[in-house]
Amino acid sequence: MSGDHQTLALLLFSAFVAVTLGITTWVSRRRQGSAEEFYAGGRLFSPMENGFAIAGDYMSAASFLGISGLIALFGYDGLLYSVGFLVAWLVVLLLVAELVRNVGRFTLADVVAARMRERPVRIAAGTSSVTVSVLYLVAQMVGAGSLVALLLGGTSGAVRAWTVIGVGALMVIYVVLGGMRATTWIQIVKAVLLLAGAIALTVLVLVRFHGNVNDLLNTAAEQSGHGRDFLAPGLRYGGDWTARTDFISLGLALVLGTAGLPHILSRFYTVPTALAARRSVIWSIGLIGGFYLMTIVLGFGAAALVGTDAVRASNAAGNTAVPLLALDLGGGAGSTGGTVLFAVVAAIAFATILAVVAGITLASSAAVAHDLYASLKRAHTKRRGEVAVARLAAAGIGAVAIALSLLAQNLNVAFLVGLAFAVAASANLPVLLYSLFWRSFTTRGAVWSVYGGLIPAVLLVVVSPVVSGSPESILPGVDFAFFPLQNPGVVSIPLGFLAGWFGTVTSTEPPDGTRHAETEVRSLTGAGAV
Repeated sequence: MSGDHQTLALLLFSAFVAVTLGITTWVSRRRQGSAEEFYAGGRLFSPMENGFAIAGDYMSAASFLGISGLIALFGYDGLLYSVGFLVAWLVVLLLVAELVRNVGRFTLADVVAARMRERPVRIAAGTSSVTVSVLYLVAQMVGAGSLVALLLGGTSGAVRAWTVIGVGALMVIYVVLGGMRATTWIQIVKAVLLLAGAIALTVLVLVRFHGNVNDLLNTAAEQSGHGRDFLAPGLRYGGDWTARTDFISLGLALVLGTAGLPHILSRFYTVPTALAARRSVIWSIGLIGGFYLMTIVLGFGAAALVGTDAVRASNAAGNTAVPLLALDLGGGAGSTGGTVLFAVVAAIAFATILAVVAGITLASSAAVAHDLYASLKRAHTKRRGEVAVARLAAAGIGAVAIALSLLAQNLNVAFLVGLAFAVAASANLPVLLYSLFWRSFTTRGAVWSVYGGLIPAVLLVVVSPVVSGSPESILPGVDFAFFPLQNPGVVSIPLGFLAGWFGTVTSTEPPDGTRHAETEVRSLTGAGAV
């Protein structure tokens, strides 16, 4: 990229970072010592504000960079990611949002512990939440590395490594200083910027084809090198039974995983009532739905205008399709319009990554401090002490995520997020649904449900082609892959539900009917909710 691209984009990066650090500094002057302020922003956000923040949290680098890139590379099969991500919100709206807000306080474990023995349940749920969060963080940081490497005109390991380290440092600063309040406002600003950028690019793509969507799709098919197969199912997931099963596994993970994501669940605690939580979800569905419709246009637009081969040449996983599309729409390399549009889109994508990693880091540090630390300490932890632990945990989780991100630079960010969704659907969703709706559920069932989904999901990823056995693997030089699927959801999600059922029916501890009744009334009416 030319020096103009680099200079302008870096200036825009710097402007966004300066604004968000200003927000964080302003918020840090407020009292952040209480757990309610640090974890939930004082529960003072309106449904619209929280809806924008949820959308900002959910519309990640996987959405903006990864899905558009997959559509540019694989056409119809890449579009399936958009469908799965959006349909998942029906599960959240109908089964989770209001009930979780009424029963819990800060984390997923609060919901389960309301009717179980706290210590084993909090340790299990906290461990699962941290695992899911780290996988999600890796995806965002890989996107950051790809984006800045493209911006600076190279793909060297040093450029990507320093980018990942810089993103990690910023996310720790946001969380440590600003807590949930700063994180929420950063996500709101980012959501507005991202939607504005997506709308502008979508309009420019449609103008280029005179509003003729059919012409757009036909041109994309021609430029892809696959012809009409580009617009039909099967280019990525239709080759054999393994590919088709992998698609089913991915679909299950995307549709069921959202309701188990810790950073999404934590957003329901930032509003004052369950009704506000439900309205937040309705706001977010409208914003997210519109955005995913635009990613379809952007993906096919990149295939039509940039070309599938050019996208793959820039980044094998397709993560740079949207910035390259912006460059073309603005007039091409060397033009003023191309320079400006490329820089704006790159800055928005980078802002997307920073906002999302801040939300995920906050949720995972809350799980460490509020669930793991408080349980293991077995003492009445002071709120201020717990918040201090959460801040330390944010730094530790950031370091782990940075280290893992440096190993996964060649994987598509949407694909990496799909793995995080699979773990969330396997470990978190079963225990959440059982706790809310099954009267006979016991503590053993809760613990077995979490570990019965978490351990198989992680192990199956380790022994899959994701980690070894192919040139695109994390460890391409070795081969210990014997599980053929890239996404473990089709196996690990049923195992999570089965483990919860089996642990409950074999438990010698009778279910606590009184606590279940209290939890049921609280979840449905809000009586006694915090």
